[in-house]
Amino acid sequence: MPAFLFVFAQSHSEFRLPELESVAELHGFAISVPPDCDTSRPFMVLNLESEEHVRVLASRCILIKHVYEFYAQGGNYDELHVANKASSHMWSSYVHDTPFKFAVTAYNHKISESRQRNIVESFSYMGFLGKIDMKNPQIILGCFEEYDSATGLREDRDGKFRQVYFGRLVVDGSARALIKMFDVKKRLYYGNTSMESEVSLLMANQALASPSRLIYDPFCGTGSMAYRSPTAYFGAQVFGSDIDGRQMRGKGGKDKPPGVLRAAKQYGVADRIVDLCTFDVTRNPWRCGSLFDAIITDPPYGVRAGAKRLGRKKELSDKKKAANIEHQISARNTQQPYVPPTKPYELSLLAADLVVLARYLLKPNGRLVFFLPTVNEQYEEVDIQSMLCDGMVLVANSLQDFGSWGRRLVTIRKTTHESYPPPSFEEEHPSDHVPAHKDFREQYFRGFKKESEVQ
Repeated sequence: MPAFLFVFAQSHSEFRLPELESVAELHGFAISVPPDCDTSRPFMVLNLESEEHVRVLASRCILIKHVYEFYAQGGNYDELHVANKASSHMWSSYVHDTPFKFAVTAYNHKISESRQRNIVESFSYMGFLGKIDMKNPQIILGCFEEYDSATGLREDRDGKFRQVYFGRLVVDGSARALIKMFDVKKRLYYGNTSMESEVSLLMANQALASPSRLIYDPFCGTGSMAYRSPTAYFGAQVFGSDIDGRQMRGKGGKDKPPGVLRAAKQYGVADRIVDLCTFDVTRNPWRCGSLFDAIITDPPYGVRAGAKRLGRKKELSDKKKAANIEHQISARNTQQPYVPPTKPYELSLLAADLVVLARYLLKPNGRLVFFLPTVNEQYEEVDIQSMLCDGMVLVANSLQDFGSWGRRLVTIRKTTHESYPPPSFEEEHPSDHVPAHKDFREQYFRGFKKESEVQ
């Protein structure tokens, strides 16, 4: 399989490989990843069957900046040139009459113009006879130096790179333009928990959003994940629900369509919204399973908005229960709205319930994609593993780090064809392990200190 040099954006390093593998799976081809591949580095040499597969990835993956046909790499330029000469069969056909240009750049460093010229001249043995065309070259030859960090004086660090790569440009990543297109600041409707565009794009790719797929967001709120993000833009049909209908409706009165629909119209995807419903996910109307190709959501975890479910914090006395029933009947007879009581929905319980709900609602091989906040210092892999149930397998677990805490993009696949009954949401999830996301809200507001340390 031919080798290609992937140049990534300098963000979300843990999301790079899961995104590549998800998009490849969506389009039915494989990526060969070396066992020693360091996904935290901005350059990756990967094997694919053809350039066409490379172009598919570059048109959909948000984190790809460029992809080059890989010629050589080395710890210094002597090693690079030896390897490049051994790869002459890959570039010799361009030598005689192909207009070309060189692009020399570095990661965590800026190369002076004089040294750039020296680097280009060091490739003179390639013997290119075509025109040097800086505006419209037929091929672009790229040379990339990778430095460990950007600290220290440039003069002291110059040339002391970790690795240098060389190759021919195949394609520039085009999907990154969608980040500006879906920028929160440009949206007609958003709330204080609306997801930023780059992350919502990554989630849509993890969910394999594409035409003919039906995707559900059980905590859709203002719809930033499903409706105004690429989930619908990539062609999927979307259904959303939330316990608080006000988030979906927004302001504007009865004569205006819900805010989510107005925002969807802004991006030309209003016809891909199947419906919006208001209900508690633990008291849902679903009467059969295996409905959705994916579930994509950002459950509320209590920092800006807390998760709720129907019920009361404390049981009512028999006298108050009778009075409450009378109040409901009175409200129904006078056509006054009755607002049912709600109680907090603890995050670790919500996450475990979400996995069980996904097993019921997803089609076989369907994916559950959701964010889970966690305390970085306390996190263990068993935090995620303990949420899984029979028939649900972890696909990816990527951290977006905010320092003392972070949020993990968790992707889980339904691997079973067995039919399961609707979850009751009343069952406990037995486990001796206390995950780092348990009582996250309380931990956040006490600065992630132990209770004994808070005075």
